[in-house]
Amino acid sequence: MATLFGIFGTIEVRRDGVPVDAGHAVQRRVLAALLVDAERVVSADTLVDRVWGDAGATNGRTKLYGYVSRLRQVLAGEAAALTRERGGGYRLAVEPASVDVHRFRELSGLARKAGTDERAEALWREALDLWRGSAFDGADTPWFNAQRDLLDGERLAAQLELVDVRLRLAQHGRLVTELLARAAERPLDERVVGQLMLALYRCGRQAEALDGYERARRLLADELGVDPGAELRRLHGRILAADPELAVVRPVVRADAAKQAHESGAAVPPANAAGRQLVPRLLPPDLSLFVGREAELDEAHRLFDGDTSGPVTLLVTGPAGVGKTAFAVRTAHGLAARFPDGQLHADLRGFGDEPAEPFAVLGTFLRALGTSGGSVPGELADRVHLYRTLLARRRVLVVLDNAADAEQVRDLMPSGGHCATLVTSRTTLAEMSGRRIALGVLGSVTGLALLCEMLGPERTGAEPEAARSIVETCGGLPLAVWVAGARLAARPHWPLNRVARALADEQRKLDELAVGHIAVRASLGLTYRGMAEATQRALGMLALLPGPDFAPWAPAALLDVDLSEAEAVLDDLVEVHLVQTGAVGATGIRYQLHDLVRLFAREHAERSLSYRDRAGALDRLLGASLHLTDFAAGTLSVDFEGIPQKDLATWRLPEADTGALLADPLAWFDDERQFLVGVTEQALDRGETAPAAGLATALTAFFQVGSHFDDWERLQSRALKATLSSGDEHSASKLHRCLGELTTILDRYPEALHHFEQALLLAEGQEPTYRASATAGLAYVYRLLGEYDSAVLHFEAAVELAGSAGNVNCLVYATNGLGVIDLERGHVEAAVARFTECLRASRLAGYLPGEAQALRCLGQSHRARGAYRDAADAYRQAAVISENLGDRLTATHATCWLGDVLVRLGEHHEGRRLLAKSLWTYREFGNLWGEAATLYALAEAQLAAGRAAPARRRAEAAVRIWRHIGSSTWLAVGLDTLAQAHGLAGEREAALRARAEAAALRTV
Repeated sequence: MATLFGIFGTIEVRRDGVPVDAGHAVQRRVLAALLVDAERVVSADTLVDRVWGDAGATNGRTKLYGYVSRLRQVLAGEAAALTRERGGGYRLAVEPASVDVHRFRELSGLARKAGTDERAEALWREALDLWRGSAFDGADTPWFNAQRDLLDGERLAAQLELVDVRLRLAQHGRLVTELLARAAERPLDERVVGQLMLALYRCGRQAEALDGYERARRLLADELGVDPGAELRRLHGRILAADPELAVVRPVVRADAAKQAHESGAAVPPANAAGRQLVPRLLPPDLSLFVGREAELDEAHRLFDGDTSGPVTLLVTGPAGVGKTAFAVRTAHGLAARFPDGQLHADLRGFGDEPAEPFAVLGTFLRALGTSGGSVPGELADRVHLYRTLLARRRVLVVLDNAADAEQVRDLMPSGGHCATLVTSRTTLAEMSGRRIALGVLGSVTGLALLCEMLGPERTGAEPEAARSIVETCGGLPLAVWVAGARLAARPHWPLNRVARALADEQRKLDELAVGHIAVRASLGLTYRGMAEATQRALGMLALLPGPDFAPWAPAALLDVDLSEAEAVLDDLVEVHLVQTGAVGATGIRYQLHDLVRLFAREHAERSLSYRDRAGALDRLLGASLHLTDFAAGTLSVDFEGIPQKDLATWRLPEADTGALLADPLAWFDDERQFLVGVTEQALDRGETAPAAGLATALTAFFQVGSHFDDWERLQSRALKATLSSGDEHSASKLHRCLGELTTILDRYPEALHHFEQALLLAEGQEPTYRASATAGLAYVYRLLGEYDSAVLHFEAAVELAGSAGNVNCLVYATNGLGVIDLERGHVEAAVARFTECLRASRLAGYLPGEAQALRCLGQSHRARGAYRDAADAYRQAAVISENLGDRLTATHATCWLGDVLVRLGEHHEGRRLLAKSLWTYREFGNLWGEAATLYALAEAQLAAGRAAPARRRAEAAVRIWRHIGSSTWLAVGLDTLAQAHGLAGEREAALRARAEAAALRTV
């Protein structure tokens, strides 16, 4: 008896083709939310959010329990089991092939790997036949809507892949009608246009193919102000020249879509959420010191040279210290040319105290592939789906170094048939499939060659027996040989025999404990015992640092010394290769501890350093991090809160060191972001809630400027939970305020209101500075929602509070907010007076974001007066300030309206170009309000040109977004523009409806 589950269309269950009653609509939504993550645990809170959205905030959990209970009854006997797991989550155990979405993805993967185009065609058709309609038909929550968009993208990708296959199978004659319809639906999709042009050309309809290109070219210029991409232009040139090679159908053995696009000239579109295809180059530098492994390198190259179907996986395994990372880096650099679309690399730190989470690694990979800001999904499954979609048509090498087990790498494996993955691990990775290379210890000849490379042939040639003894007593383990060689290289006056004798004393241990970590400990111990006591203590302190690398200021804090003393200690450790120099950042050299050295040093620290010493060192590290971050944020002066955290810092560097480090605050933060996040999390783990919350708060300005929304939300949400648990209302108030700012930026207004209201509640009785910033933030959200009376009330309260506290930044922010309300109410002169005062105060205080905001708003005022030249000047000044701060999103707020006024000034090409650029940026960052504003401006531009249809499309899209986020004031503005577009098209009834709705919104 076969039971099938479907979400492609209405949510349904069928047994032997007969529908099974799965309950009413909400119960089916619960089922669908579990089916998407079949065999995975889904938390109750996640299910409530998926099924009800914001409406589930009050009693969603109670409702959920009832639906889960009834679903268990429905699924009894259906080869599926719904169980509650530890931690309160739920898992739906079901065969993935029985769920249409998982079957679709399985078939898609098989189609991409198919050995022949005929097989690929059959698989693509079977996959697409699973679709009965729009995914989750009838389900309307933010999560279902986002999933629907994601799945629609996968469906379209499959349809276009099938077209590529059918074109190679000479089915162009049967494709023309389908492609004409799709091109009409997606006139700006260059890949669709290219497929249609190729099909028409192969049908002998060269003129129609060229006409199709010309239509697309004009439309791209009119709508976006851009020219067709290089691939489409190349195809046009070949058709224009009647290239005979283009008419030849060339089937291939493998369904390699990227290769086919190159051979046929078909257009390949951008493959990421940002609309740009970036080429990541994340490999570490190749190693200058590398000997041996010729046979293994040859084997790896043969594997990747082979004509295999599907993605290639190479598993490199062996004991700790055997050289897996070095081998992987050397191999990857040798293969880089075969993967022109990029190389991704991640150290998974599988055997350290802080293994890398797949969720975080996927975030790094997605950004490297071009996805930024709010476009990075917030759930693991969605990140996996987007990652694999982006790599589906690319040739990318993925290197996953130091994996703990198969579970850690499963979600990081690409499914694209042109990709390859190289995984290293100390375990055998028995659960994984792929070609394996097991690295053993070095033979005596290769070990001697390594030692000779480090010390020089004269020195090893002078004591050949001692050199041979060193290699043998190190057991041929590369890291052990390297440590012994580094020790000798740092002391050129030492004879080799001295180290050889010392190693011989450890022979019994090496023999007993065999290989790996224990042998390395013995070798490291030799170096350790030869160091001064102060240097030994320093190495133990370095083991306390979080993260994979660090700058000298961190050990300065641990050791309670200044920067030059810390650098001298690091130099001593670099000499004996216990510390390695890493990348050179914008603020200087960064240093690294090999994970085995870190473990060794930590063992000694626990024995030789008291708990009080270790705790004191970490307190100083936290204090230094807090002081530097707060000082850097204050230097930038980008946050309207204007509340310093320096009083929480218990230790700080000397003033001169601080000034040198923070000469470029943004560059310093770019280097230190992950380290500072690690320090904050380490402090939370230790229960240092108040200073940890202070550091998380101080990082807000940098998170905002750099659009690091993932780090922002994850870190501050964790800190908020800790402060509330400990009863620290003062810190919780600050974090609520910061999270209110984040959720405002992400257009999540109900959450923003909650955070600001909680910040005010917890700040009751505190100094006015805290209450001013939360009140101003709350007012801003009310303004976005069109609730002007509440907004004015709170902005005026914020002005009074900020004035009494002397908080200029917040005073400017709140005053500017009142000006925006004046402007949106039509009181232009009153608005100009407020904005002019904000500009004066911002410049006097050096508050650059306030200056940029005031200039943008003055630009809006000039625009409202029709003074478009003055508006353009103001927008340009605002954009320059924001760009110099590194804040691309805020710069786009100015660039968008600059494009609008340039169109009004008759500079249509440049105006539309800036609007198209703004639209891509807003979509890259997931900023819905900005996207709507740009679409509105594009609609106005089309109206000015007399083009009714594109104006209506743009206005409808803007209205849809403003309606979704609840921005009533701008929804009315968008409806006015939509009414004009309907009127221009002669659609009188539609125009009247739009005007009536706009009027109704303005009377509420």
